[in-house]
Amino acid sequence: MLDYAALSAVACVVREGSFERAAERLGVTPSAVSQRVRTLEERLGSILIVRGQPCVATGLGRRLCAHIDQVQLLEADLALTTSLFIGLDDVPITLKIAVNSDSIATWFPEAAAHFAKATGYLLEFIIEDEALTADRLRSGEVLGAVSADPGTVQGCKTIELGSLEYRACCSPDFATRYFSNGVTEEALRCAPCLRFERRDGLQARWARETHGIELDAPMHWVPSTSGFLNFALQGMAWGMHPTMLARPWIANGELVEMNSGAPINVKLFWTVTRLHALALKTLTDAVLDVGRSRLQEVG
Repeated sequence: MLDYAALSAVACVVREGSFERAAERLGVTPSAVSQRVRTLEERLGSILIVRGQPCVATGLGRRLCAHIDQVQLLEADLALTTSLFIGLDDVPITLKIAVNSDSIATWFPEAAAHFAKATGYLLEFIIEDEALTADRLRSGEVLGAVSADPGTVQGCKTIELGSLEYRACCSPDFATRYFSNGVTEEALRCAPCLRFERRDGLQARWARETHGIELDAPMHWVPSTSGFLNFALQGMAWGMHPTMLARPWIANGELVEMNSGAPINVKLFWTVTRLHALALKTLTDAVLDVGRSRLQEVG
C-alpha cells in the first residue's frame, strides 16, 4: 500500500519547487520532507524527484503526483458527505489543467473564477498549444484540458465547446508599407509575420485557405498572446489574433484586417478525467457555461 504522507510530500515538493518551501507549506522541517521522499523512493526503487532549482518530477513522480491529486479530490468529497475529518495535509487542494495561451487570454479566466468562487479550490495551469494539451492528459499530468484534439483519451470524456475565431491583422502603417497594392502572394512572401512557436500553424493555414499559397515569409517568434498583439500594434508584423482581443483595436483603427470577412476558426474541446469528484463536475460546468457563451458555435 502506498504511503500517502510520503506521496503528499513528493507532490508538495514538485508543486513548490523546493524541499524548503514544501516544508514550510507542510509545517515540518526540510529534513522530514527529505526523509519521506527518500524512503518512498527507496521502497519503490525509483527516483521520483530530480533535485535542482526548481525540483521537478520524473515520469513516475508525475504519475504519482496525479494519483495523489485524485485521492485528495475524492477525500474532499467524502469529507463533505460525512462527519469524518479527512485530509492528507493542510495544503489547499489544487487542480492542474492544461489550457492554450489564447484561451487563457480571452474566455477561460471567467470560467476559472466561477469555479474558484464556488469551491475555494486552487488551479494550476499548464500552458500548451491547443493541439497538444490532450497529451498532458494522456500522460496523467493534468485532470482536464482545453484542446483542439477531438480524439479519445482513455479514462476521459471529451465535450465540444465551440470555436475560437481568429483574424489576420496588422497596424495601418504596416499595411501601407507591405500591402499598398493589396494582400497579394508576393506581399505575403515579403511581409514579416508573427508565429507563436514552431507548432503554430495558424498564419500558414490562413494564407493557404484565403490565398491558396504556402506561406514562406520572415518570422518573428513571439510565444505570448499579449506579445503577439503588442508587436502587431507596433507595426512589426502581421499575425492571427483572437477576434475577442483584436476587435476593440480594429474598432479604434489601431489594427486593420488584412482580409475583412475571412476569419478562421479553431474548434475547442473540454477533455476531463472521468473521476467522480464534485470539484471536477463544478469545473466542467463552469467551462461549458462560459465556453459556449463566449466561443463561436461549432458548425
